[in-house]
Amino acid sequence: MPESVSKAPTINLAFTGASGAQYGLRLLQCLVAAGCRVHVMVSKAAQIVIATETDLKLPGSPSAMQKVLTEYASAQQGQVLVFGREDWFSPPASGSGDKAPLVVCPCSTGTLSALATGASNNLIERAGDVALKERRQLILVTRESPYSQVHLENMLKLTQMGAVIMPASPGFYHRPESIEDLVDFIVARILDHLGLPQDLMPRWGEARVNAKMSRNDGFGQQD
Repeated sequence: MPESVSKAPTINLAFTGASGAQYGLRLLQCLVAAGCRVHVMVSKAAQIVIATETDLKLPGSPSAMQKVLTEYASAQQGQVLVFGREDWFSPPASGSGDKAPLVVCPCSTGTLSALATGASNNLIERAGDVALKERRQLILVTRESPYSQVHLENMLKLTQMGAVIMPASPGFYHRPESIEDLVDFIVARILDHLGLPQDLMPRWGEARVNAKMSRNDGFGQQD
């Protein structure tokens, strides 16, 4: 593994079976471009969703999947590591592992329920349980509509535990012109929460502030 990769910040990224595989795949590309090392976990349902919603076909074994995702994200050797669904010796499986944030993108309501109740039936659920118990950053990009009372109660419970619930509901004030623009809106918000730089979309009010600075005048309600 190159030294630059071994010293890079680590982000845990899990794909589950909700619609919205494009969000997770785009996030993977952006994390790699930002110089992060990414620990990837993919559920069986997520493999089906990715094959259904995109042209990417992920093989079954973690090593083969790692090769495909490394090429997809244009990553360096060792920058993208894929762990199997029951790899209990992987860093995300223990609180004594790398103290990395976990993003579940997209997050199915089944995974939401498992995390809210402390289930650890697979590595993704265990990684979420570790993030909660260790008070690490946990971002859940839910993609469902409408939400039932059970879904909402699980979201509230996880929010009270410290997780960030970030539904894949892009805004339109940046006047998107493509599906990619809508995907980038959510990915940019995730990167913001992770404290990583992003230029996928302008920040709210940024253009106005820059214009005011160039004119060197103040702010008012009518400006």
